[in-house]
Amino acid sequence: MLAILPVVLIVGASLGLSPNRQLSDAQWCFFNAHYEAAATLTVELRASDPESLAAIELRTSALLFQLKAALPEHGDKEKAFKQCDTCAELLTAFLSDTARGQALARERLQSVPGDDAALFFLGKLDLNYVWLQLGPLGRKTGWDEYWEARRSLDAVLAQNPAHVRARVARAWIDYVVDTKMPWGTRWVLGGGSKKRALASMKAAAAAEADFFVHAEARFALWDLCVRERNLETAITIARGLARDFPENDELTKFLDKHEAASHP
Repeated sequence: MLAILPVVLIVGASLGLSPNRQLSDAQWCFFNAHYEAAATLTVELRASDPESLAAIELRTSALLFQLKAALPEHGDKEKAFKQCDTCAELLTAFLSDTARGQALARERLQSVPGDDAALFFLGKLDLNYVWLQLGPLGRKTGWDEYWEARRSLDAVLAQNPAHVRARVARAWIDYVVDTKMPWGTRWVLGGGSKKRALASMKAAAAAEADFFVHAEARFALWDLCVRERNLETAITIARGLARDFPENDELTKFLDKHEAASHP
């Protein structure tokens, strides 16, 4: 996974790459499923841009995906966590960076209330925390972060309905609340809608956006299609993503498994 990392670091050091280029390198690693490399590259950004919310959010996402890969989807997650050699260190890093990013975002919002970027990154960092607790760790906690995320993302979309990343993140809330929570809990959490989530995700994936923003929306739509067993559409999306991110083994494995089965 880290085979490409030394080359990236050497090139970055020799050329004196800008923070934007360093962030792009980390994003490239992330969308190619090189999560450890992406997390490491974001650390390099701290020296040049210690208050980059984009880098902090990307790092927490990369750490989240590492924890997802290390822990089972079902079974005794607490036991699995204790038996995991790397999970405690990953969790410590995740919690530290999440808290740092949240503090930076809240500080910016005190200075500039309604700042789109600060609102989005606060909401996204909160959601990463919630998804970690509900998913890999299997803990029913993080409700304060859930509500802060929901309010923050709704505020972004009220000001800028075309904000692609906010649309994707908000669609995940709708989908998870509707499909993973019992009825009573859905009501307490403000409700959700799988139908609305799918429609919003499709619109986000079709919107014109920055390369990596567009990639995030397409990956999210692919994930939803897989969850909904819409394999024909999922295969089509995965083919396009695999062309853009040829090093992503997750896409390769999915296509190897499902392409042949779709054409008996």
